[in-house]
Amino acid sequence: MIQSPYLLFLGDAPDSLAAKVAQGIRDWRPDASVGQFRMAGCKADMKLPDMTLAEAKAAGARTLVIGVANRGGVISPAWKEVLVEALEMGFDIASGLHSLLRNENELVMAAHRGGCELHDVRVPTDAYPIANGVKRTGKRCLAVGTDCSVGKMYTALAMDKEMQARGLKSTFRATGQTGILITGSGVPVDAVIADFMAGSIEYLSPDNDDDHWDMIEGQGSLFHVSYSGVTLALIHGGQPDALVLCTEPTRAHMRGLPGYQQPSLEALRDMALTLARVANPDVKVIGISANTQHLDEDAAIAFLAGVEARMGLPAVDPYRQGAARLIDALEAI
Repeated sequence: MIQSPYLLFLGDAPDSLAAKVAQGIRDWRPDASVGQFRMAGCKADMKLPDMTLAEAKAAGARTLVIGVANRGGVISPAWKEVLVEALEMGFDIASGLHSLLRNENELVMAAHRGGCELHDVRVPTDAYPIANGVKRTGKRCLAVGTDCSVGKMYTALAMDKEMQARGLKSTFRATGQTGILITGSGVPVDAVIADFMAGSIEYLSPDNDDDHWDMIEGQGSLFHVSYSGVTLALIHGGQPDALVLCTEPTRAHMRGLPGYQQPSLEALRDMALTLARVANPDVKVIGISANTQHLDEDAAIAFLAGVEARMGLPAVDPYRQGAARLIDALEAI
């Protein structure tokens, strides 16, 4: 078990989006986050107290959580110096990077010296089956996006929160490192061997009551040439009954791909439905979720109204406005 509270390590993140792991924990587990550790050149800020390792230790932090999700998931030499010092001071370390803590000899030795634990949450812990496509009982909703990091996890968490508030049956199903760190369980689907990815989502979202909804955290984008494979595994393994389209309206290009533009919501709708109908012919798009954090209130409202009029679906920012209208649409199908 990962011990809380946490000190969120932002390293030298070039922007807040690069620190999306820390952002997610700050927003959804604020009680567990005592402060942030930023290195020189860090451009991310979670609006938490900046702390040294000694200050965080005195404040009760027990685990240093690597809150950065950089391209390729690597641990830089500059980071390693801080991590070794943290371990020697008695911090456990939790990471969702593709580069595993347990494979870094310096960290393993420092953990042994400090009597600390290394938690690699992006390591599958179960033997997943190959997907069989058999229809499961219960219902499932999947967030799909025009790009990476547009709010798919926030959408699923907000919808689950609204379902719980209404006394309805719902479970958030984490499929990435941030969701796993927030909830304590899930499948790190992008670290599962390709043949077993869809099966891991069948495993994650098993048979359930007919009126129970699984809110499956989306990953990647069907239009992102780097990460489309994991999205398709979620679509086929999840067999969603409902899809929510997620977008971020201020993106100049696809995340990490300057030569690629985000697709339109119409293109996303048509592509996602075509592929989702392979596993569930009755799937429906029930709403639009827009991450409007970079728009002021008036601009956000205008954007959402325009999308709603154009698409004929409820369009909301579930973090800014709540997910009530999305759940209304979900209950109506």
